[in-house]
Amino acid sequence: MVDRRQVEQLLDRLYAARVSGRLDELCALFSPRASFRIAGASDGKPIAVSAHGREEIRPWLAMMVKTFKLTRHEILTTLIDGAQAAVRWRADINSRITGVMVTTELVDLVEIDGEAINSYTEYFVPIAAKAG
Repeated sequence: MVDRRQVEQLLDRLYAARVSGRLDELCALFSPRASFRIAGASDGKPIAVSAHGREEIRPWLAMMVKTFKLTRHEILTTLIDGAQAAVRWRADINSRITGVMVTTELVDLVEIDGEAINSYTEYFVPIAAKAG
């Protein structure tokens, strides 16, 4: 059974690793059989990612860390119910490829199994873009 403090600590590690771009630490937070989904839109085009298992998840996380730098990260709301959490957050997402910065709001739905993420779903909506 997972207690609230365990969930909070895992979420703290998740966002610290994501914001700092520490790929190995980020990947280690997912269970070997985790599911991973991202859904949103950018430039009016839908984006959907789905991966199962740490081996499929790692390349997506590597691409995200390599391509996007997060700044001004802010947790807006966290709801925890047992081993499940919903986190609403905002960040400036800077593309290392195009130089464009997009302020984005995101909602992550996270399920914990033991001390690892078993299911991760992220929804995002760009709010405002600025050329870099």
